[in-house]
Amino acid sequence: MSAGNHDTGAEGHGEDRDVPDGDVADRAAEDREPEVTADQLSLVRRLRQPRTIISIVLPLALIALFARSLPGFRLDELPDKILNADGPMLLLAFTVFYLGFPLRGLRWTWLVRRTGFPLRVRDGTEIIFLSWLVNCLVPAKLGDVYRAYLLKINSPVSLSRTFGTVFVERILDLFAIVVLGLAAGWVSFRSGLPGEVQVVFAIGVVIVIMLAAGLLTMRNFGRRIMVALPVPHRIVEFYDRFEEGVFASVGLRALPGLVILTGLIWATEAARLYLVVQALGLPDVHLGISGAFFIALSASLLTAIPITPAGLGFVEGAVVGLLTLVYGVPQTEALAITVVDRTISVLTIIILGTIAYAISGKRRGTGVTVST
Repeated sequence: MSAGNHDTGAEGHGEDRDVPDGDVADRAAEDREPEVTADQLSLVRRLRQPRTIISIVLPLALIALFARSLPGFRLDELPDKILNADGPMLLLAFTVFYLGFPLRGLRWTWLVRRTGFPLRVRDGTEIIFLSWLVNCLVPAKLGDVYRAYLLKINSPVSLSRTFGTVFVERILDLFAIVVLGLAAGWVSFRSGLPGEVQVVFAIGVVIVIMLAAGLLTMRNFGRRIMVALPVPHRIVEFYDRFEEGVFASVGLRALPGLVILTGLIWATEAARLYLVVQALGLPDVHLGISGAFFIALSASLLTAIPITPAGLGFVEGAVVGLLTLVYGVPQTEALAITVVDRTISVLTIIILGTIAYAISGKRRGTGVTVST
């Protein structure tokens, strides 16, 4: 059955029953949540804003200037290297990459269900895919906000609790990127770590320590800090539901499964890059699966920078830099790998995501089907 954006007796189940006084108070608090309107998150409106246009055009111009500045780059050879790629191998790279979306949908669905709403994997996957389209077109990681908004208008789930589940996802992803990236780098450079890799390792260790400290602080002192601050009571209520979404969605029983799912998700990212390298058939490139893991995960850290859509400009420069400086890949070949890989991971999402956005009922709040 469908669950629209309306009150139900038992949150997430749509059953008519008596609601305890605590639940009534919680619902009343949710009604006071900060309102996120469709106009605020309108994709068309955002794309018309000058800062969005600048955030897309400027990185593209910088990428072009960066490519021209490479002393060993030969533009005339680039099209041939790309067009001579193995088609079936590229199709396999495309398929492996898109297998990551059902895995992401399963992980998020798992988190949302643990907060009390039985979201289906299909609906969760569709919402995530639409949010990725937004992240590929608009800066400031607005896709994460859009994801929470879509679930809110299609179900009775609290917006702040949904933010909590998205936050947990980001924490899991960052831990996975750092840990798997460090492991892949260690395997790739057993004979000795280059200086650039040592810097990446140091950043990774700092990120893990900061994340662990932040979660411990939130768990043990978060509410005390919020109450002590001179903020309105509704902000404290919003934080309470956010924290509930964070810690209710993760537990010791669920953690092993979430860790495995997260590892599989990032394996699809690394496998995509590895298959792209194999498809291009470049004789001077010997990356290996550990190198693909290290580069894909290192570059993914830069997508978290909310200045440009999908890290446009930052990611391309990082991938080319890692390939040339760390792995000794010629500059023309490095740019060919980057162009093809980003075509799969960004351009195809824009194309297919636009089609999904046009036909999806989720952006109009038609509801999600409750899992039974």
